[in-house]
Amino acid sequence: MTAPAPRHPLPPFTQETAREKVRLAEDGWNGRNPEKVTLAYTSDSKWRNRAEFPQGHAEIKDFLTRKWNKELDYRLIKELWAHSDNRIAVRYAYEYHDDSGNWFRAFGNENWEFDENGYMAHRHASINEMPIKEEDRKFRWPLGRRPDEHPSLSELGL
Repeated sequence: MTAPAPRHPLPPFTQETAREKVRLAEDGWNGRNPEKVTLAYTSDSKWRNRAEFPQGHAEIKDFLTRKWNKELDYRLIKELWAHSDNRIAVRYAYEYHDDSGNWFRAFGNENWEFDENGYMAHRHASINEMPIKEEDRKFRWPLGRRPDEHPSLSELGL
C-alpha cells in the first residue's frame, strides 16, 4: 500500500505553519462535508469528542454526518493556542441551531497529533455548550469559509 500524498503544511510546525494548519481545519469543518473533512485524518485516526470515541475514516465520517445533520447552520472559529513538533493545541467556538430553532454556542479545546505526512492521527476535544438567543449570535457570515476580515475569537472577547 502506498503512503498518501503529503497534506501540507507538514510537521514539525512553526508558528506560521501551525496557524495555517488551524485555518485549514476551520475551513474544512465550516464546509460541513463529512467525506471531504474525513480525508484530513489518518485511516486509523483516534478521536475523543464528548462521550464518543470514533476511530478510523468510516466512524469519523458517520460522526460528522450525524453532527451536521443535528447542528444546523453551523459556523466555527478555531484559534491556535500552542504547538510543538507534530502537535497543535487549539481553542474554538461554534454556533448552530437545532431543528426547533434553538441556538447554541459551544466552546472547546482540541489537542491534535499529526503523522509525518500531515494527517491528523489523534484528536482530543473537550466541549462546553450553552444556549444563546438568536440576537446574541456572533458568527453571522454566509455559510462556508469564515471571511478573512471576520474577527477572531480573541477579537470577539471569546
